[in-house]
Amino acid sequence: MSQVLALSEHQPPPANPIDAQHLDWLCQNMITNRFLPVPPQEDVFVGDGDYRAIGAEFLGHFVRRGQLAPSDDVLDIGCGIGRIAVPLTQYLDPETAGYCGIDPVASGIDWCRRAITQVYPNFRFESCDIRNALYNPDGAIDGRSMRLPFQDGTFDFTAMISVATHLPPDEIETYCSEVFRVLRPGGRLFLTAFILREDDDLTKPECDSRLTGFEKAEGTPCWHLRNENPMAAVGFDDAFIDTVLKTVGFELHTKSYGNWRGGNHEHYQDFLIAEKPRRTA
Repeated sequence: MSQVLALSEHQPPPANPIDAQHLDWLCQNMITNRFLPVPPQEDVFVGDGDYRAIGAEFLGHFVRRGQLAPSDDVLDIGCGIGRIAVPLTQYLDPETAGYCGIDPVASGIDWCRRAITQVYPNFRFESCDIRNALYNPDGAIDGRSMRLPFQDGTFDFTAMISVATHLPPDEIETYCSEVFRVLRPGGRLFLTAFILREDDDLTKPECDSRLTGFEKAEGTPCWHLRNENPMAAVGFDDAFIDTVLKTVGFELHTKSYGNWRGGNHEHYQDFLIAEKPRRTA
C-alpha cells in the first residue's frame, strides 16, 4: 500500500448540484434501469436486500444528508462489489469528478473493474490486502497500521458504509484519522454503524432479530454477537465514534439513528456525517 494514487485535478462543486425532484427521479430510475451492471447474486458477499434499490437509497442519503455534489471526488472504503459505485456512475460528472473504491476482497474488485471501469473510466478500484477477521483473515496489512494509498487532500467525500460494523475500536481510530488526512478542507465523511444507547432494548419484537444477540465486550466500547465471529457485526457505545471523530479533527454535523433497533426511521444502520473544517484566514 505504499503506492500513492492521485485523481484528476479538483473542480469546485456547483452551488445547486441537483434539485430534489430530479434526485427522486434519478434514484427511482436506477432501480428499474436494466442497463446498469448487477453482479450475479451468488457473487454478492456483503449486504442484504435488493442490490440496485439499496445503492439508489444511499445515493439519496449522500446527496440529501451528505451534500454530495456531482463534481466531488469520492473515496468508497469497503466498496465490496460496487453496490455504492453503480448509482454514483449516474450522478458524478465524468469530466470533473473521480471515484476510487478500495476493498480487501479481490473478487469484488475484479468484477468492478470489468463491469464498471471499462464503461466509466473515472471510476477506479483498488484491492488493499488489509487483514480482517471476517473478510480477509490472512491479509498482509494490519488494520491498526493501515495507511490509505492516497495523497493528503485528495477527496471531497468519503463513504464508509457497513465498514465500522466489522472493525475493532483501534482500527476505527486509524481509519478516521486516515480519512481526515485524505479529505480536502470542507470534505465529508459519511459513516454507518451500530450504536448502542443506554435505553436501547434489543429484546423488543421490532428489533432486527439477527442483532438481539449483541453482548458488551468487557473493558471495551464494543458489542459483539453471541457465538459469532467477533467481526460479524460490531456495535459501539453511544459516544465512542463521536469522540474518535472529534479527536482526529472532524466536526460531527449529523448523527441519525437507524431502524435496526426498531422504530420509524428512514434508514437501517445509524448514520454519522462529519466534516473536515475549512481553512480559516
